[in-house]
Amino acid sequence: MPTNELIPALLYRFNENQLAMAAAVEEIALWGDDHGSPIVANNVRGALATLDNNLEHITRGIAELMND
Repeated sequence: MPTNELIPALLYRFNENQLAMAAAVEEIALWGDDHGSPIVANNVRGALATLDNNLEHITRGIAELMND
């Protein structure tokens, strides 16, 4: 695969991994809520917020790279 195709492909996979991590982190937060650990659940949601905040920028950047 040429380098100009490799970078967007890798970033696309990175984005997919980020989405999977966000889903897993959300499941951990829900588990914390269900098992009486609201402090842990809130801390986990703080990490999830970071993933969510970065997702839009990463997705936009990947789309721009793939369009070039």
